[in-house]
Amino acid sequence: MENSNLTLLTDLYELTMMQAYYHAEKMGRLTQYAVFDMFYRENPNGGGYSIMAGLDQVVDYIRNLQLTPDDAAYLKDTGIFSNDFIDYLKGISFTGDIYAVSEGTVIFPNEPLIRVKAPIIEAQFIETALLNIINHQSLIATKAARVLWAAQGDTVLEFGLRRAQGPDAGIYGARAAMIGGCHATSNVLAGKRFGIPIRGTHAHSWVMSHESELTAFRQYADLYPHDCILLVDTYDTLRSGVPNAIAIFKEMQEKGITFKNYGIRLDSGDLAYLSKAARKELDAAGFCDAKISASGDLDEYVITDLKAQNACINTWGVGTHLITSKDYPAFGGVYKLAAQTDQAGKWTSQIKLSENPAKVTNPAEKKVFRLYDSLTGKAKVDLVTLADEVINENQDITVFDPLAPWKRMTLKSGAYSARELLEPIFINGRCVYNASNVMKIREKAHNERETLWDEHKRLTRPQTFPVDLSQNLYDLKQEMINLIRKV
Repeated sequence: MENSNLTLLTDLYELTMMQAYYHAEKMGRLTQYAVFDMFYRENPNGGGYSIMAGLDQVVDYIRNLQLTPDDAAYLKDTGIFSNDFIDYLKGISFTGDIYAVSEGTVIFPNEPLIRVKAPIIEAQFIETALLNIINHQSLIATKAARVLWAAQGDTVLEFGLRRAQGPDAGIYGARAAMIGGCHATSNVLAGKRFGIPIRGTHAHSWVMSHESELTAFRQYADLYPHDCILLVDTYDTLRSGVPNAIAIFKEMQEKGITFKNYGIRLDSGDLAYLSKAARKELDAAGFCDAKISASGDLDEYVITDLKAQNACINTWGVGTHLITSKDYPAFGGVYKLAAQTDQAGKWTSQIKLSENPAKVTNPAEKKVFRLYDSLTGKAKVDLVTLADEVINENQDITVFDPLAPWKRMTLKSGAYSARELLEPIFINGRCVYNASNVMKIREKAHNERETLWDEHKRLTRPQTFPVDLSQNLYDLKQEMINLIRKV
């Protein structure tokens, strides 16, 4: 997996369009450049925000674009492509510019996450892989952030590898879950590859393979005295599991072992009732700092309900629902043409119209600015502008809802700060991106979420964060819509 060549990780129509561009150029058509935007239209689960993730793998993919002899032979065998086009592909590499929102950044619908400016044949080539990578990892990072919000400061562990849709989804899903806020993963390969903490306990089979539950617990505690979380629901949680765990903790105490990470795990039954009953037993035995972990088909909604019932759980192992984002399994990122050169080499803006107003694209090469309240540090609005626009923080700025222009807000000079979100990743085909380790990205994502008001972070019916267009971009969009509608 780590060394797999992803050059042909693309949809067929990307290659057929590329061949058409190639042959048009052979007939004397000027090499055409284009700007494409990647963005998405709605947050997963009806949430108020998402988390950008996957850029590091995108960079690796772009750097390693190379058609192998085996790839070329396969394309020839399809009978779809001419020999000279295949020869052209053998030497292809990315020579354009890519700007992107950095990993861990809070993102919102209808703003560019990635801007690609390149020969159109190259920009078209990378579309599918770029969407595949960013869509998946942003989805899982966003789901993890929702679970973390529900956990209210408790430890959250990613336990989903065995239920992920294949090895790559498990590995990169674990990475994304860490960016979204998880504290550790059970995925050992992800831990090795990305330098992230790994955690785990033991399975029911460990208990079942011994002559008694007590013996199983004792042998596990002997091996892992400083990381001793005992699974107590194999036979009977309250009449067997918890009493046997307490007996083992007493034995450890008598041996003079200093407790570090110890406690019990619940994986089934009424987690609210069982955790409260177990907490009473542990406290009565003097083990007030023993942890109670829970697992078993958890998600942000179940955790919220258990919190409302005062469940005595402080560590959550979340698997299937996190690694697959089970209730919202796809992030709707799209890749749309925003501008291109004409035969004279002049840039012209492009727009896609739709009967659905939400699917009308924003034309031209663009920037994205995030405006913050200077007093609170909270994000106020994201503003999408034309690429040559600047924001002067020493001047008042008025922003408005592009779908309801009468909804306006003026930010006073000195009362706000502006941050440009799209950062250079590739310039003229050269990578200028400095990767951060996953734990630093995780910290960045935490800090990013802190810039949002709680109204934007709640799980159900959150307040919509405004993403507005500058007056110049809004006017250009309306002009192009009116022009096309008259044709």
